[in-house]
Amino acid sequence: MDILVKSIFIVLFFTVTLYIGFYTRKKVSNSDDFVLGGRRVGPWLSAFAYGTSYFSAVVFIGYAGSFGWTFGVAAFWIGIGNALVGSWLAWVLLGRKTRIMTQALNSSTMPDFFGKRFHSEPLKIAASFIVFLFLIPYTAALYNGLSYLFNVTFSAAVPYWGWILIISAATAVYVIIGGLISTALNSFFQGIIMLVGIVMVVVSALNLNGGFQASMEAMALKTDSWLYTSMFGPDPVHLLFVVLLTSLGCWGLPQMVGKFYSITNENQIRKGSVISTLFAIVVAGGCYFLGGFGRLFAEEKSAMIIPQMITNLPLVVIAVVLVLVLAASMSTLSGLVHTSAATVTFDLLNIHGKLQDRKKMILLRLFVVLFILVSAGLAIFQAYGPAEYTKDIASLMGISWGAISGAFIGPFFYGLYWKRTTKASVWASFGTGIGLSLLSLILSYTGVSLKLVVNGMLWFDMADSIYMGVLAMVMSFIVVPVVSLFTKRPDDVEKIFACYDRKVIAKESDVLNSEPYVEKTEEQ
Repeated sequence: MDILVKSIFIVLFFTVTLYIGFYTRKKVSNSDDFVLGGRRVGPWLSAFAYGTSYFSAVVFIGYAGSFGWTFGVAAFWIGIGNALVGSWLAWVLLGRKTRIMTQALNSSTMPDFFGKRFHSEPLKIAASFIVFLFLIPYTAALYNGLSYLFNVTFSAAVPYWGWILIISAATAVYVIIGGLISTALNSFFQGIIMLVGIVMVVVSALNLNGGFQASMEAMALKTDSWLYTSMFGPDPVHLLFVVLLTSLGCWGLPQMVGKFYSITNENQIRKGSVISTLFAIVVAGGCYFLGGFGRLFAEEKSAMIIPQMITNLPLVVIAVVLVLVLAASMSTLSGLVHTSAATVTFDLLNIHGKLQDRKKMILLRLFVVLFILVSAGLAIFQAYGPAEYTKDIASLMGISWGAISGAFIGPFFYGLYWKRTTKASVWASFGTGIGLSLLSLILSYTGVSLKLVVNGMLWFDMADSIYMGVLAMVMSFIVVPVVSLFTKRPDDVEKIFACYDRKVIAKESDVLNSEPYVEKTEEQ
């Protein structure tokens, strides 16, 4: 009976998801429609696509369980940071300028932006390789989180690798058929499920221990301390680094920034910033808040904390959670494979712009399949490979976000705002971001410990991808202006930035006018 109820929910979810893919296939007539949706995606779809690309099984299963165990209820601050910095501030600071400049440059991907903004094909090629290589660990982490939950709740009726193949096939179908429009519509549908599901699971989980207050008291008794129920938890420094990685990091991720390319008007930025922020508060805040009570349901820190917690809930809630995590993961997966396929096709194989649109469409779909196969293979290796060569979910995401955002965040931000940004500074940021991330990976595998401990508290760990990922992003913001001041000023930059000064007609309710209002007659 349990498996039947869960299966019905999952089959219904897959049915709607695939229907949306086939429904939107007529809206994709060329490669621009496939990659950018014709730059006509509305505010609700853009905001939900941004939010659902942000939060997946990596957050719900990996980060919520891991950091909830480490920080207790204070893990909720991670969700607040995601909402205010990762969502609201990203829309406010990046949304408008990204849309204007990428359209003026006729840029469809982040590597393409670097190539055209700084007049450098090698920059575009290097950025493309960074995107393709380092998005794969993130996708593997996503598979792992999702498959852990399904493997537990279905009592191994379907093996771990079987769930990976099912998820891969379903995602590939609707992305290949409908491109960005299908991805956006599915993200909206999946986002609604995430909002409803996270509220249900938080309420149900707290009720298992008698409600919020009783759960807080139970946490204090279980840990023999109120530390895990305090405002900033037992390790506030580590908590700050996690907030920065997961919040600031998305400013440099192509699958996140790409959502701004299809903004249609000013009104969409205002609505999108509010919608995505509220979405993040509910989904991310709910996930980390739930994870904060993980010690009530598990005896040790592992990737199984949230799955073990879920198995104690009523059957219908478990079924909803399965669909919730499935929705979160497939929406993120579709965004990742869509971004990677577009990057390889447009920025590596079509460097000189000579590919016909029909060939670009074929290549886009082929690389969607290839990226899914490679990342699925890595996820299976993670599960069945030698323990000394595998990483947990949080580490995989830290490696991916640290490398990509550490390389891109500074050049992209300054490239939008500062005319003096130079090509050499972009190369320096690429090298710094990738170098620090690889150094962290090497140290973690060799077992070398390079830590900064002050008064018994860990302030920095070079073998930890989270600490090094944040360092890479901070260094990117420092390296770009410093190198730019000592290298040759870029040519034709005034022409590029002229796109911001183009005159547009707007209502006074949107843009205030200093002149007094005088109603004009027909003669006037």
